Amino acid sequence: MGGSRNQVNKAHKTRFASKSSRNVHKISSKDKRKIVKPDRNLTKGARAARLQRNKMMREQKRAELLKEKRASSGSNSPPKVIVLFGLSGSVDLSVLEQDLLKLLSADGTGVVFPAVASLEYKLRAMVLKAPHGDVLACMEMAKVADLIAFVASASSTNEEDCYIDAFGSHCLSVFRALGLPSTAVLIRDLSGDLKMKNDSKKACASSLASEFPEDCKFYPADTKDELHKFLWIFKEQRLSVPHWRNPRPYLMAQKVDMVADNPISGKCTLLLSGYIRARSLSVNQLVHITGAGDFQLSKIELLKDPCPLNVRKDLMESDEMNEAQVISCLTPDPMEQETLLVENVPDPLAGEQTWPTEAEMAEAERNNEERKLKRKTLPKGTSEYQAAWIVEDSDADVSESENEEDDGMVLDEGENAFNSQGHMDEFELDDDQASLSLESDEETETHSMMMDPENLTKEQIEDEIRKIKEAHAEDEEFPDEVDTPLDVPARKRFAKYRGLKSFRTSSWDPKESLPQEYARIFAFDNFTRTQKHVLSRAREMEQKDDECIPAGSYARLHIREVPIGVANKLNLVTKTMPVTLCGLMQHESKISVLHFSIKKHDSYTAPIKAKEEMIFNLGFRQFVSRPIFSSDSINADKQKMERFLHPGRFSVASIYAPISFPPLPLIALKIKDDTTSATIAAIGSLRSIDPDRIILKKIILTGYPQRVSKLKATVRYMFHNPEDVRWFKPVEVWSKCGRRGRIKEPVGTHGSMKCILNGILQQHDTVCMSLFKRTYPKWPEKWFPITDA
Repeated sequence: MGGSRNQVNKAHKTRFASKSSRNVHKISSKDKRKIVKPDRNLTKGARAARLQRNKMMREQKRAELLKEKRASSGSNSPPKVIVLFGLSGSVDLSVLEQDLLKLLSADGTGVVFPAVASLEYKLRAMVLKAPHGDVLACMEMAKVADLIAFVASASSTNEEDCYIDAFGSHCLSVFRALGLPSTAVLIRDLSGDLKMKNDSKKACASSLASEFPEDCKFYPADTKDELHKFLWIFKEQRLSVPHWRNPRPYLMAQKVDMVADNPISGKCTLLLSGYIRARSLSVNQLVHITGAGDFQLSKIELLKDPCPLNVRKDLMESDEMNEAQVISCLTPDPMEQETLLVENVPDPLAGEQTWPTEAEMAEAERNNEERKLKRKTLPKGTSEYQAAWIVEDSDADVSESENEEDDGMVLDEGENAFNSQGHMDEFELDDDQASLSLESDEETETHSMMMDPENLTKEQIEDEIRKIKEAHAEDEEFPDEVDTPLDVPARKRFAKYRGLKSFRTSSWDPKESLPQEYARIFAFDNFTRTQKHVLSRAREMEQKDDECIPAGSYARLHIREVPIGVANKLNLVTKTMPVTLCGLMQHESKISVLHFSIKKHDSYTAPIKAKEEMIFNLGFRQFVSRPIFSSDSINADKQKMERFLHPGRFSVASIYAPISFPPLPLIALKIKDDTTSATIAAIGSLRSIDPDRIILKKIILTGYPQRVSKLKATVRYMFHNPEDVRWFKPVEVWSKCGRRGRIKEPVGTHGSMKCILNGILQQHDTVCMSLFKRTYPKWPEKWFPITDA
């Protein structure tokens, strides 16, 4: 009957199925032969290639480790730098230094220059004594140290600071921020009795274990045998250094000399002698002297090693008079040498507007006539506020009622805050409902506790505003609140500010209204790609033997065009701390906008305000900056500016500074009033280089309800004249109790305004308006701390 409409079910499976039906899904042996199988030899070849590739990678890593070990412990490696740091002021480092030098020196006198070579330990080393109380000198020594030997005294009787005092703890935190190299703890002043000695050592190790890494060892260091054991273990162990040292060559100067080129110009050639460390140094690359700035090299002289390891004593004595024997000399290639380019040279005519042609002027007149003839058609009952949000293809004139008012301020579009609240029906009020008198019987409170503003003087208004702010707001909870000035119109005072519908989603052009400083800086199209290219170029440069001095060589660097005053100051610096020079990669002398992840140091209690002058120690580099601080939000492309660096949490500091490629640690110093010393103020690390990062300064204008009736309220003291109310009319208002709304119209002549909100406004509530302005770092007056006076 149904024909093709009959239901056809799947055949039922029975246990009495035939053998053929049970095997119907299987493939016959004949068909299996027809199926082309992959060649097993190809599979085996791919597997063999994969195994071979993994084997080659393992061999390359093993070769790199072996090369690093030979470079760090071989006879051609530079002398190891051992920094002695006393954990408390009661530790005598001079005696320990002399004991170590006597063990290392061949004659046992302890008089060495620039390092000591020990044939017994097959080791070359330099021993530096960190001055207790000078945190800057200790920090510079920690940057170049291969081993930091922390010295503790077991005979300390102070219960509060038994083994480590406040300065020791302060320096330890700075060393951790820089990155600790290999560490060891030497315990002095132990008892002569064996049992008491072991107990004292265990007590010291138990007390200090939490301050140091887990692999840090504790050694007694009173007798010659104990120091001998320590040096032997030190010679055998593989030293670790902070990762930020490896990409760049650096030199700790053993000698600082100067040759005056031209006394009239005030420039000289600075001569720095020392061992090249970490990487090979090219004569064509730029160098940075810590605190002094970036310079070019005029030549590099490879000198005979003054402290060889495998040379007989008689030959050393015969060569004492000729220590500065020059083996070879490298001069830069003018075509290959990096140029000392710091700032970009802006084109003054780049932003000039050419005079329009007659055709362009005629077209502009026609467009103006079309705009005048075309009028905006609005739906019936559309209010002025709703009409402002209707977007058309052309800039049509607004209605006559809007022409009578002043133009409003700029409001960036984004997510509609009213739609997100789900109360659009409450805002779609017709003109009759919007014009209801607020002085009806349905007011929550018929009169405010304030006085009538029409009869108040300027002093009375200021006094009343101050009292209200003290009662309704706290600075810690609402740090962005500002007062609207009485003598300056708000539309002029806050002309650079604008409103945002949504801080997260509203658009803000990063190229809009940039300051003049942005014409002097450099930017990358793709920073990650540029960094990879620069690192690969640095590796290629090391392969050129004709322009590089290998690591471990003793060389004299001729640095040209150094101010004479800077050279004299560097001679004075060598008496208290080491003078360090590091090689720069491509682009690292150019100025850009650098962003740091920064945190206020626990020991610094004074407030750190934005745009105050600070000294940033970035690895081996040091420069003066005036940073601004901002939040770090991953959900938005805009960040909120912070007026102060708050303790206990990380912020982002943005500065104008020479480009540096991360990773690099940051130690920020705060300059004191006397400008003779600085203290550790903050620590952090380099985050990125990005001039397009948008940092917005937020201000909040506040007003207070005078009369409230259902969804309407009269607010005063946010503005002081009706023109300002009309100017800020497009900006959304909100209250501290969670209400959101808009400005309807001004009321009276003293700046009161009528607002419509999405709920009943409480009389004790505060009405706020958020405004935003993009901010930029402050251009420093000088780039480097050591400058020619």
